[in-house]
Amino acid sequence: MSFAGKVWRLLVGVKDALALVFLLLFFSLVFAALSSRPNPGLVREGALLLKLDGSIAEEPSLIDPISTLLSGTLPTREYAARDLVRAIDEAARDKRIEAIALDLTTFTGGPHVTMQEVGDALARFGRTEKPILAFAVAYSDDALVLAAHADEVWVDPMGGAAIRGPGGKSLYYADALARFDINAHVFRVGTYKSAVEPYLENGMSPEARENAETYVGAVWDEWRAHIVQARPQANIEKATTGLIALIAENGGDLAKATVAAGLADQIGTREEWGAHVAEIVGKDEWDDRPGTFAATELDPWLAEVGPETSGTRSLTGGKKAIGVITIAGEISDGDAGPGSAGAARITALLDDALDDDLAALVVRIDSPGGTVTGSEAIRRAVLRHKDRDIPIAISMGNYAASGGYWVATAGDRIFAEPETLTGSIGVFMVVPTFEDLLAKYGVSSDGVQTTPLSGQPDLLAGLTPETEALLQAETSAIYDRFIGLVAESRNMTRARADELGQGRVWTGGSARQLGLIDQFGDLDAALEWAAGEAGLEEGKWGPRFLVSPPDPYEAMLAGLLGGDSEAAPAQSSVSGMIAQGEQDLAARIFADFDRMMSMRGVQVRCLECMPFERAPGPQAASATPVWWQAIGQRLFAR
Repeated sequence: MSFAGKVWRLLVGVKDALALVFLLLFFSLVFAALSSRPNPGLVREGALLLKLDGSIAEEPSLIDPISTLLSGTLPTREYAARDLVRAIDEAARDKRIEAIALDLTTFTGGPHVTMQEVGDALARFGRTEKPILAFAVAYSDDALVLAAHADEVWVDPMGGAAIRGPGGKSLYYADALARFDINAHVFRVGTYKSAVEPYLENGMSPEARENAETYVGAVWDEWRAHIVQARPQANIEKATTGLIALIAENGGDLAKATVAAGLADQIGTREEWGAHVAEIVGKDEWDDRPGTFAATELDPWLAEVGPETSGTRSLTGGKKAIGVITIAGEISDGDAGPGSAGAARITALLDDALDDDLAALVVRIDSPGGTVTGSEAIRRAVLRHKDRDIPIAISMGNYAASGGYWVATAGDRIFAEPETLTGSIGVFMVVPTFEDLLAKYGVSSDGVQTTPLSGQPDLLAGLTPETEALLQAETSAIYDRFIGLVAESRNMTRARADELGQGRVWTGGSARQLGLIDQFGDLDAALEWAAGEAGLEEGKWGPRFLVSPPDPYEAMLAGLLGGDSEAAPAQSSVSGMIAQGEQDLAARIFADFDRMMSMRGVQVRCLECMPFERAPGPQAASATPVWWQAIGQRLFAR
């Protein structure tokens, strides 16, 4: 046999071996999922156990099963806020559920408005006089929002609470870009449009600082008010500005300091907490391990009561449907999502629903914006429903800023929460070029041009003056278009819209006073308004969430890979919880540079809102796949 033949047989053998490995892995995962899948029949009397292994989101991100398999990293779970709210509300009405056991050991948080919506559901449950018992090792700000509604808050002897509050540092790269001879060409309109400052400055401008201090302070005030209202004995000042004295008074014991500040009631281990819950709801007859108690877990409970956001709940009895479309995450032009607002995907959902005889439409926006083309495509799709003469309500979540507000101008009435971040009515574009860096290493570019715009924008040779003038003119024209949309939608003059614009971020409280929103309220308030405007009587309508039907193959793989509690790191100590910031910092640096390189066209994006967002969700793979992930994705995409 020739040498080439032997090599060919070796390659075929390697291919067959790899195929066998993938098949074994696939069937192992299928077997594991089938043997652990929750059974809807496992709803029993006792507590509803909310063991939150991951984060809470407006719309959970789509798991990329191929990237996850190839990365070797399990994704952390994201819980849909509306599903949690529905689970808690149904538990309040069901006699089988005697209490809620809230285990926050592996809870990683969620955006501020979303957290308070779940907290409000816990408050409604508490009014039924059924107890809520919470446990965690280390309580973060977000965990405290939920635990504050508990009748008993337990903290592990090795743990405590660390209130950090909103805010923090942003990264600025002007000197770094200059050192590496990278030229960042920035085009913007808006005095307060500080999204581009990290590429131009080495610190915050006075205007950006003024704006940030205003909205961060407002969010902090709302958080404190929420905690104190739910838990009057909580002493926020003692746990923050008086932290050093508090720790000293309790001999350096953080758990005791947490109790002394009124943030917890009892110090005990997870097993001791579980034994106490068992005294209230009864022991687990199927499991005699320490700390177990009679309980129904979230997944089988949702399997019985039906998730709120599935889009599959039937509207029986002749009920009319009010459509709900969710725009969550950064707005892009493509099919991204759920969890990212791909305009092509969202407009397809809206257009498909034109034939559904919807009585009204509610647009739920939880987005800091993104591309102007994607934002405009979604706005036009909403207007096509408006052309059917049905009421359009806008419901703002954690943020509906910049491109998110662009979409909101299509609504008849805008609802938001006091701590919603909105506005950021401004426009920018960033184009990096590398001609100085290449010249430094002896690399040059040359060619033939027929016009000053030939080959532009040229990242290797720089931008011509004509290109710069064209891009600035486009940026200014789009800002003028943005101001016109705001003025028409909010019934104000263009001068007033420009005054409220300029890229400034507003909280929902300020936005209401300024006329940028109409009233405070959550998604339910927007639904009720839409029903009233459509002339629907109470009990004669229901929400229909417009969602994409899941691909059976991808849904199966996502079900196998998602929601593993092992993927959510336990908050094993307060220092460990704070150390998570190191990973977040590294992720932010990569995200900033990736954003600069990947921005396409004019942006209506609120980068100032990014510190309030959580790290990327369940897609465990990195934003830029390593080589073996890229190969695997190509193979599976064939």
